Amino acid sequence: MPENCPMTAKRKSKVAIAMSGGVDSSVAAALLVEQGYDVIGVTMQVWPAAQGIEVDFNRTCSSQSAVEDARKVAKQLDIPHYIVNFKDLFEKTIIEYFVSEYKRGRTPNPCVKCNRFIKFEALLEKAHELGAEYIATGHYARIVYDIDKQRWLMKRGHDRSKDQSYVLYALTQYQLAHTLMPLADMSKDETRRLALNLGLSVASKPDSQEICFIQDNDYAAFLKQMLPEVVSPGPMLDTSGNVVGQHEGIAFYTIGQRKRIQVRQPGPWYVVQIDPDRNVIVIGRNEDLYARELTATDINLIALNGLSSEITVTAKIRYNMQDVPALLVPLAGHKAVIRFLAAQRAITPGQAVVFYDDENVVGGGTIESVTR
Repeated sequence: MPENCPMTAKRKSKVAIAMSGGVDSSVAAALLVEQGYDVIGVTMQVWPAAQGIEVDFNRTCSSQSAVEDARKVAKQLDIPHYIVNFKDLFEKTIIEYFVSEYKRGRTPNPCVKCNRFIKFEALLEKAHELGAEYIATGHYARIVYDIDKQRWLMKRGHDRSKDQSYVLYALTQYQLAHTLMPLADMSKDETRRLALNLGLSVASKPDSQEICFIQDNDYAAFLKQMLPEVVSPGPMLDTSGNVVGQHEGIAFYTIGQRKRIQVRQPGPWYVVQIDPDRNVIVIGRNEDLYARELTATDINLIALNGLSSEITVTAKIRYNMQDVPALLVPLAGHKAVIRFLAAQRAITPGQAVVFYDDENVVGGGTIESVTR
């Protein structure tokens, strides 16, 4: 087993725990202290950075109240607490990506990008600067080392209802080797109970359900400020190319959506295509949403060193769905085709597709296009 394997690490190894001020990261920190690690708490400030954006800073995940909650827990656990400023990096890698994806008529997944570039890249670098060998998070997923494969593996969390492996598919072998996830074998209910038993000040704090930089989950208001052209009205077409109505702006729509479709013909109607070049929304019937094949780019493999031929996997195209049987066909340039055994509804460009082999995350990528 590698020398830096967390499972064999000396209990005095220094660990930087990402503390958001929520119950998950707080309990993760408490567990690490209990296990004998030399723990330091780190809270990332990522917002606001962009100029001219009106945000209630007290309601974001890096708000002053979140920082204070993290600081209180660190004090309870008697560990040092640091605040690191990633505002510029967050704006460049997450905000600009988010906006550019909507400009392309796609639906972005900022949590995947944030995990990849902020939490497990920039934070790991900062942790090393602070003398820590590992970072830790409150994610519900398992990291194990496979001696036979000589690779680090990402496995689903013990609690399937909270499993977060879908948003962690982009982690590298180096990042996996230097990451601890103390909640891997716990359920959310167990985490809550432990927080109460430990008397943590955040034990009853509700989970955040929104993207951290979108106030009140109002994407449209955010995009109106950042990218007014994507909220300009335009024609709404049926699948035969006939103009059947007007849309309110492509930023208001995503594949499979029913809301904001006002046409004279009886419904239901769904968004089946977004064409940003023509500022067009194409609508169709439910059956028009189904497809069996997609092409993905920026493929990252975890369980395999490489892929030279097609393999059978299960795959899912959104976080809260059950993975289903599919064929993973490699292409040149970190691309792949995924062919599902059964047609899937509302495959959405810009979102993540993640492949599994039973409990193991094989890898994943970004949905580029759909073949119907």
